[in-house]
Amino acid sequence: MDRQLPDLSALRPAGSKRSSKRDSVLEVFLRQEGHVSADDLFDLVRRETAGIGRATVYRTLQWLVGAGVARKVDFGDGRARFEPAYRHPRHFHLICTRCHSSSEFLSSDVESLLEEIAAARQFTTTQATVQISGICEQCRTGRPTPPVDGATTEMVFARDALRMAIATERSGLDFYTRAAGLTKDPRGRSIFQKLAAEEGEHLGTLETRYRELLAGDPALESRPTFLFFKGAASGLFAEGSKQLRQGVNDQEALLIGIKCERGSHKFFKKYGERFEDSEGKQVFLEFAEEERVHLDLLMREYRALRQRQTKPSPRGRAARRPRTRS
Repeated sequence: MDRQLPDLSALRPAGSKRSSKRDSVLEVFLRQEGHVSADDLFDLVRRETAGIGRATVYRTLQWLVGAGVARKVDFGDGRARFEPAYRHPRHFHLICTRCHSSSEFLSSDVESLLEEIAAARQFTTTQATVQISGICEQCRTGRPTPPVDGATTEMVFARDALRMAIATERSGLDFYTRAAGLTKDPRGRSIFQKLAAEEGEHLGTLETRYRELLAGDPALESRPTFLFFKGAASGLFAEGSKQLRQGVNDQEALLIGIKCERGSHKFFKKYGERFEDSEGKQVFLEFAEEERVHLDLLMREYRALRQRQTKPSPRGRAARRPRTRS
């Protein structure tokens, strides 16, 4: 995918002098899609700019790692490799100990656990590396796996993002349909019916986008999953639907909906902002905005319901009005 390169001056450590050679190395490095060794990067840089030595490339890579612009990974073959970290979400690797190939995956659950551990120790994390070593499918079964390039990775990301959004819409449709069926307050029921209709409409749009994406790559459906999120397969509203089935009143139904929408908005916004410009990023941010609109609507209705429940009825006010003596 085409990357928008950052302002190089913003990436330099405070107080460091500008170096045209280092900037040249940085520009070449940030254009790379996957992992490169120092020697690989040196060869790439020399093709574009003469006079840059191997030592300059090595020093620049170490500086980039320290500045958080690059990540250093080890695939067990004796050569360290580097990948851009700028505008790339933190991800993790599966590494085959036989062929030394690697595949990437992203998981909010792993990230949350790492953040929880660091916070418990009052530890400021600058870089976290998770690598799972084992035997890949091709080495284990002998079946060749298709090569993955930058374009394929972007399509897999978009596929997984759409899958998660579709699952969330389906669970949202189920939640709001159930909520409308059990809500006694007419106004609250109409709100749930409105949201259920919107979820159904959005679901149809997402399913169309998913079919169009698959049409561009017949093998896309079977490619390995990149995004792993707990609960993504069943949708982020599945737990809310479970609570509804246990029996709740109108106010509780709204509170459950608010919790689900807030969690969904936070989730899609957080990860959408971490990705580079791509269809997957667009899916996440569009979905986050839809969830924000739904969240605002539910919160307004919750406040209105509380006011209606605490406001005395006209008949009640008349009953409490003191009688005048004749």
